[in-house]
Amino acid sequence: MTLANQLTILRILLVPVFVYLLMMSSPVLKLLGVVVFIVASVTDAIDGYHARKHGEITRLGAFLDPLADKFLITSAFLVYVWYGYLELWMVLLVALRDVVVTVLRVYAEWMDRPVVTSREAKYKTLSQNILAYVIMLFMLLGEPGLAGERVAGMVQGVLFHPGLDYVMLGVTLFTVYTGVSYLVQNWGHLGGGSSKVRSQK
Repeated sequence: MTLANQLTILRILLVPVFVYLLMMSSPVLKLLGVVVFIVASVTDAIDGYHARKHGEITRLGAFLDPLADKFLITSAFLVYVWYGYLELWMVLLVALRDVVVTVLRVYAEWMDRPVVTSREAKYKTLSQNILAYVIMLFMLLGEPGLAGERVAGMVQGVLFHPGLDYVMLGVTLFTVYTGVSYLVQNWGHLGGGSSKVRSQK
């Protein structure tokens, strides 16, 4: 159990904490929830850097790290669904894609095949993270107790604007595309015909 893996597990354990705080009616607790989310996100950068610097990259870490990221972002999206900012079906599509890819990654690791993260998967993760952070920022600005009545009213209008659905739709379609691309690129490998797999994070 390396330090990097401990940080990854900590990130997973922080997910229910930030979800609970973000769903509270108190603006202060919501702000604290955002802080917990940021701390959890920072551990992602720290554990990756530490693992590479000290040569502590393990199979457990290779599996848990992307899984922790998926837990974190999907949980945030589900909170947004609960508030009515996002449509449930889009979030479920994103989650389904991640479940399928994760299962295939586990299979690839079990088959002892080389794993490489594709560039499009990194862009997918980046787009999801940006959207999660932007909505979270707007959530805070939408609290009259934190940003004032006028700013809160304007921000709430943005959060419930149909334009946000189109942004999420774009992220969803790109996420599904990366999943389909993963299946197409690795079809031969999954059947045992190739020696290399491209991993989706």
